[in-house]
Amino acid sequence: MGKIIAIANQKGGVGKTTTSVNLAASLGVLEKKVLLIDADPQANATSGLGIDVDGVELGSYQLMEHTKTARETIISTTSPNVDLIPAHIDLVAIEIELVDKDEREYMMKKAIIDLKNDYDYILIDCAPSLGLLTLNALTAADSVIIPIQCEYFALEGLGKLLNTIKSVQKLHNAELDIEGMLLTMYDSRLRLSNQVVDEVRKHFGDMVFDTVIQRNVRLSEAPSYGESIIKYDAASKGATNYLNMANEIVKKNKQTV
Repeated sequence: MGKIIAIANQKGGVGKTTTSVNLAASLGVLEKKVLLIDADPQANATSGLGIDVDGVELGSYQLMEHTKTARETIISTTSPNVDLIPAHIDLVAIEIELVDKDEREYMMKKAIIDLKNDYDYILIDCAPSLGLLTLNALTAADSVIIPIQCEYFALEGLGKLLNTIKSVQKLHNAELDIEGMLLTMYDSRLRLSNQVVDEVRKHFGDMVFDTVIQRNVRLSEAPSYGESIIKYDAASKGATNYLNMANEIVKKNKQTV
C-alpha cells in the first residue's frame, strides 16, 4: 500500500512546488510509482511537469467536488513512473464551495483513498495557506514534508503550521506524522544560511532531513521548460540533491530502491 505525503508550508516561495515536482520525478527514477496531486490554484506543479494549465478540463477541482472519480482526473506525464492530478485556477473557488458541506475536511481523503493500492507514493502539493485545501491535504495524508527556506524569516510562521498539524492530528487525522523538515535554497557562502541550518537542526533534531537543497540556477530554470530538474539537467547539483532526498525517504519508509 502506498504512502500519501503532503508538502506544506503556509509561507510562499519556500520551495513547496519545486520539491513536489522534483521529488516526484526522483522517486520515479528510483522506479517508484508516483502520483502528484496539484492542490494549489496557482497550478505551478501542473505547468512544472509540462502540462498546459489552460487546457486542463479535469483535475483537483473535480476531485474535491466529487463530480469525477480520482481515476478520471489522472493524467500521465513525460516523467517516468509519474502521474498527475492537475490543477486549474478554478480551484480557487473550492474553499467557498466546500464551506457549507458536511465533513468538508475529508473531501480529498474520501476521493483518493482507493488510489493507495495503485501507487508507492502519492504527493500533494499544497497551496501557500492554512485554508480548507491545505486542511484537506493534511487530513488525507499519512505524513507531511515541511520545506524551510534558509533565510532570515525561515522560522516565522512555522509554529502556526505545527499548531495546525497538531490540530489536524487531534480532530481529523490521528495518524498524521511529520515525514521531515526540508531545508531549501541553501547557499553555503552565506553565514545566514549556515545559521538557519544550525538553528533548525538544534530545535528539531531528527525531524530534519539530512539532505539540504542547495540554491541552484538550473533548478530555477527547469520549470520554465515544463520539466523536472531530473529531465532538464540530471547532472546538476539540484538533481543530485533531490535524488538524495528521494533515497532518504525510501530508506526511511523501509522500502528497497
